[in-house]
Amino acid sequence: MIEAVQPGGDVSRPGLPELTLYQDIIGGSHVTGDLGGGRFRTGSEKGGVLVAAPNFANTVIIDREHHIRALSFPVDQWQEVIDEASDGRFSLECPQLHIGQFRQTTIQSALRNLWALSDEEGAPSRLLARAAGCEILAELCRLTGGTFAPTRGGLAPWAERRCLELMHARLSEDLSLDELAAEARLSPFHFARMFKHSLGVPPRVYLTRLRVQKACELLEKTNLSVTEIALEVGYSSNQVLARVFLKSLHMNPTDYRRAVRDPTRSFVES
Repeated sequence: MIEAVQPGGDVSRPGLPELTLYQDIIGGSHVTGDLGGGRFRTGSEKGGVLVAAPNFANTVIIDREHHIRALSFPVDQWQEVIDEASDGRFSLECPQLHIGQFRQTTIQSALRNLWALSDEEGAPSRLLARAAGCEILAELCRLTGGTFAPTRGGLAPWAERRCLELMHARLSEDLSLDELAAEARLSPFHFARMFKHSLGVPPRVYLTRLRVQKACELLEKTNLSVTEIALEVGYSSNQVLARVFLKSLHMNPTDYRRAVRDPTRSFVES
């Protein structure tokens, strides 16, 4: 994940073994080049996305200063996931993806949420990054006419139980989607869809809920500092925990502790 403001001009790059999405945050520029699907010229719209093919030395010229977000998918880490999800019918090097800018609301929403959550929680967790990648690549597959097998149900009871036990046991760790999927004996892509079917929310959202619940318990029953509690539930600092608390409970951890220990005492939210 990279975000940058760049001057206009030649922004070509050598061939790299990764698929890269470029989202224009401002719009209003003109782009010419070849990203792996043939020569194109297009006006760039705010929120629009360009996709650069892996292993292709692209040529891109942008006529003015631009603000972009870039997200890369290393081929060696993702092609196996996509092959399993699509029965081998989708390639990260599909030329249809690389012939100009497109606007796809699901991808735009996934990128927006990924950056927002990264701002809230610091560097994106492996669980967040992998789940967002599965969602984005699934939509790219659909754009090329590919399909995935529909979800026929949720997790088996034993798989759901084991995954939740793993989440509770490793609450302070950067648990990955791949580790949870392995516990359920599923591919990461299918696991993410089946988990949401069973629990009603994606794995990352469920893990955040568990962390907030545990933090509340520690604030109520211990004298650990907010920083110690943040580390105990998997966040890098008290500032990160405060942002998560504010979003979930509309108050900061210190005010929560005061409220539950002395409900008659008034407090002002920070």
